[in-house]
Amino acid sequence: MDIDLLKKEIVRISHLFYHRRWSLATSSNYSAQLNGNSMLITASGKDKGTLTEQDILLMNLDGIVTEPTGLKPSAESHLHCALYRSLPQIGAVLHTHSVFATVLSSLPTLKAPFTISGYEMLKALDGVKTHLHTEQLPVFANDQDMTRLSRAAQEYLKRNLEIHGFLIAGHGLYAWGKDLSEALRHVEAFEFLLECEYQKMCLR
Repeated sequence: MDIDLLKKEIVRISHLFYHRRWSLATSSNYSAQLNGNSMLITASGKDKGTLTEQDILLMNLDGIVTEPTGLKPSAESHLHCALYRSLPQIGAVLHTHSVFATVLSSLPTLKAPFTISGYEMLKALDGVKTHLHTEQLPVFANDQDMTRLSRAAQEYLKRNLEIHGFLIAGHGLYAWGKDLSEALRHVEAFEFLLECEYQKMCLR
């Protein structure tokens, strides 16, 4: 997929997530890797319901914008860079701020990693063949220091290559895939699973 098509797809996903209430107002950020050295990423402060192709920046994996447009990259761009450097098979990263991911990740009684098992929807995750699978979602403390947060994520990934995403406490979900299509599928699966877990807690 060329740059123009990737931008169009990021915009489509942004509007989809906005209407599903996973990425309201200026929350969330999305990226797609281009060639192992650069990525497209959403600019900071842009409403995800009205995002346009002009709101997507080109930057290298050192976090430097390579085609200046006057826009500021997402504050979490360094975390995207860290994920691409940690797992070369990642082709796209999508970050959402849904109610369910935010509430569950901020529970004081939450034990990390957050484990999810027994759902047929788990089979939507790459490599998962059965509902008996147990998916582990690490939960990192929210941190405005993106270098420190990126380092924590990289260290965890080195020891747990099989995961498909993680939570940031009181913040939201990060999920990825080999391309935007797979990353989208993983976000949809996780958001469904997190809502199920939330509803189960409410019924207890």
